Amino acid sequence: MTDDVAARPDTETGDDRTPLRRAISGKMLFLFILGDVLGAGIYALVGEIAGEVGGAIWVPLVVALVMALLTAGSYAELVTKYPQAGGAAVFARQAYRSSLVSFLVGFCMLAAGVTSAAGLALAFAGDYFKTFVNAPTTVTALVFLVAIAALNARGISESVRANVVMTVIEVSGLVLVVVLAGIVLGRGDGEPHRVFEFDSSTTPALAVLSGALLAYYSFVGFETSANVAEEVRDVRRVYPKALFGSLITAGVVYVLVGLAVSTVVSPDELAGSSGPLLEVVTIADVGAPDQLFSLIALIAVANGALLTMIMASRLTFGMARDGLLPTPLAKVLPGRRTPWASIIATTAIAMVLSATGSVAALAETVVLLLLFVFLSTNVAVLVLRRERADTDHFRAWTIVPVLAIVTCIVLLTQQNAETWLRAGLLMLVGLALFGLARATGSGKHAEDRG
Repeated sequence: MTDDVAARPDTETGDDRTPLRRAISGKMLFLFILGDVLGAGIYALVGEIAGEVGGAIWVPLVVALVMALLTAGSYAELVTKYPQAGGAAVFARQAYRSSLVSFLVGFCMLAAGVTSAAGLALAFAGDYFKTFVNAPTTVTALVFLVAIAALNARGISESVRANVVMTVIEVSGLVLVVVLAGIVLGRGDGEPHRVFEFDSSTTPALAVLSGALLAYYSFVGFETSANVAEEVRDVRRVYPKALFGSLITAGVVYVLVGLAVSTVVSPDELAGSSGPLLEVVTIADVGAPDQLFSLIALIAVANGALLTMIMASRLTFGMARDGLLPTPLAKVLPGRRTPWASIIATTAIAMVLSATGSVAALAETVVLLLLFVFLSTNVAVLVLRRERADTDHFRAWTIVPVLAIVTCIVLLTQQNAETWLRAGLLMLVGLALFGLARATGSGKHAEDRG
């Protein structure tokens, strides 16, 4: 990839260009993305990956990292070229000149974000939370979402600072797993040779592909950063560094965790465990309580939910401002300058979903919706190469979005019929909202721009 970003400050960093407060620095953005990627997935996915690939867990994690970096290249180019709240919807509008296509892409992203937050709320209210308080799952999930909304409405600075603390805790927990594995190896236990062993029931290539399809999901989350572009200081200079730096950091942590658990715990034990990292704690037997990892898992889930709802509310704000959703959703809280109307709307939808769905069903729907967003963004990069920007911006090698498109298509073929149906129903709801915006006159601005 090449970086054409000039060293001078961004010419659009002034608050006169946006009603949102530019309060996110490059370091805060790095931790924002890292915290979203290092979500709760790694705490459960390691076992599932081991069930697919065997002991060589680190191999599909590396493959998944490369796949994620391909689509990240497209995001880096388009965010620095069009640094506006709305993310993928903005890119689609610029590329396809259709308010309907822009809406469909944006709503896929929005639906994925709200659905993900609903699933995370249920995950928060599950067994990890019950380690401390035995409260009803649905009630806990609803209270959790209200608390996330309150922090989101208080301000982007407060939300991102909270993310910094939670991200440090998340990373510390994963590093602790690696350290405990080192202790086990140091005393002569463990089996290091397992890191090169593949599942004997299939070929190594197929095993790695199956594992990579699962591991790819653990890198999802970087795309949410596109929706806070208007709140990042000097976005054209800092965004690519923060994006690639956070993904590579997450990849290194994931690979180390994969190596650690594989040397300490057998693939069969990992595949059969709902808390694979706890297996390392148990085998290390150094006095670390199970409650410690329950707390870390809760923090990881809360961090992911907070960042996801920040994205969803900013995306709703951007789409409403552009006339793709009813304009009242673009209202901003005076003083705090946060999009309060979109925060309330997205939280309400997440609460409904959390009261009616399951974690597994919601997670599968999130993946399918995001793949359509990624496919649109990767195509948009190529289409928008013919449109010159007024300022310098990051530019990816042409082969990067091409390979990313192939990756998205491969992943789309892995989804089942039930997931397609669920996502389709969500999109029908979105189309109804789009029709309402046009019927009430909200869509006139979007139609003129499209």
